[in-house]
Amino acid sequence: MAVPKKKTSKGKRDQRRAHWKRVATMQAQKALSQGKSVLTGRSSSFVYPSDEDEDDDE
Repeated sequence: MAVPKKKTSKGKRDQRRAHWKRVATMQAQKALSQGKSVLTGRSSSFVYPSDEDEDDDE
């Protein structure tokens, strides 16, 4: 016979949600930082095609 599961406590639920939000915030900060780095031209570890390369092909 089916038995209802135990209810998850509010503290456990809040802890899980806080962790998920913290991870999402850290990823957003990394993405913003990487975008700023690419725009300023200081990025040395991120490879992307530049406008100069496109002009050489034409």
